[in-house]
Amino acid sequence: MTTTSTWTSQELAAIGNAEELDIASLRRSGELGSRRTIWVVRVGDDIYIRSVNGPGSDWYRGTRARQEGRIQAGGIEKDVTITDAADDVNDAVDSAYRTKYGHYAASIIKAITSPEASSTTMRLEPR
Repeated sequence: MTTTSTWTSQELAAIGNAEELDIASLRRSGELGSRRTIWVVRVGDDIYIRSVNGPGSDWYRGTRARQEGRIQAGGIEKDVTITDAADDVNDAVDSAYRTKYGHYAASIIKAITSPEASSTTMRLEPR
């Protein structure tokens, strides 16, 4: 797992404990796209997101153009770089999703930890 994050302890705690995260991708024009509300997990000193609907989701495809955006969660607003997560982190991210969101229906947890959703796991790095 990569641990080169430059999140502060306060940012990691606030974002990691937030129930949801709002993300807006940076468009090729340099403008922010519309915000989407998604789930977010913390693994160690890193923040991860993924698309429950897999790679076909509009917001996920929007992250592919410039791999930059802005997030809001837990009182933190930050510009971020959005990178594909290493494959070896998916088990830990799955576990984090199950732990954090386990109070939701099993079908929802199964969707966010499915191979399709896992294929979209991304790491957020502050800019």
